[in-house]
Amino acid sequence: MKTDTQKAAESPLLVSPTAPGSKLKIVTYPEKILLNPTEALENIDGRVQRMIDSMAEAMYAAPGVGLAANQVGWGKSLLVYDISAREGERDLRVLINPKILASEGQIVSENEGCLSIPDYRADVKRAERILIEGLDREGNPVRLEAEDFHAIVLQHEMDHLNGKLFIDRISSLKRELYKRRVRKAMREQEDEV
Repeated sequence: MKTDTQKAAESPLLVSPTAPGSKLKIVTYPEKILLNPTEALENIDGRVQRMIDSMAEAMYAAPGVGLAANQVGWGKSLLVYDISAREGERDLRVLINPKILASEGQIVSENEGCLSIPDYRADVKRAERILIEGLDREGNPVRLEAEDFHAIVLQHEMDHLNGKLFIDRISSLKRELYKRRVRKAMREQEDEV
């Protein structure tokens, strides 16, 4: 019987690169895997470490500041992120099975975007400060407080792990307009084939 990691490694979603040097394809809306909550990651082995490295490559190549496992077609509770300055030294962070324990305040994430929602940005209300716990890439317990941009990035990626997209946090009118645009683009693509 194959493990989830073996199945993920053979997934067709992991074949076509999104950018030079990336082994993973970042899936985009309306792919169903983006709309389903992920499962807890039970075994952190060498395959998981390779997936973390591949996710980091895809995130940096895109370029993005965060990436959840289901954005590359793997339904496990794992995210990578790096909020350091692009020109500076990289500071890759990994969270496995993260949970928000507490949140407070409110901040507007202006012009928020997503690698899985290409060519669309919107203002999104987020908690200003959060307290999170989970595991690092070695399986060690991690508890961290994040605020402002750091908190926004973590909330965005954790939404992915919960099967939510940032468009789920905007007005229903704006969300429906975006979905119509995607459906129209898909129809036009089908007509070209």
